[in-house]
Amino acid sequence: MKIDHIGIQVNNISESVDYYKEYGSEVIHQDDTWAFLQFDNIKLALVLEDEHPYHIAFESEYVDGKRHRDGSVSKYIEDPSGNKIEIIKYENKK
Repeated sequence: MKIDHIGIQVNNISESVDYYKEYGSEVIHQDDTWAFLQFDNIKLALVLEDEHPYHIAFESEYVDGKRHRDGSVSKYIEDPSGNKIEIIKYENKK
């Protein structure tokens, strides 16, 4: 598996997107509850506390989980210290 993205909690999605765009990110997706940004080497998910957990995501070819609006399938698990880990698969990945 490889690290796909890191999810961090922010107070304001739009404000945070503008901030990270100054560091060269491109917006993959943005709405009122989360944004997905692409950097050269990794993606960054900006999430609101009440909508999504902060997490690290690993991409896998095999995931039995929840289907999302972008076509991905994922599930959340916890490591031994209680950190959230998302295992994600992109159905439409080329």
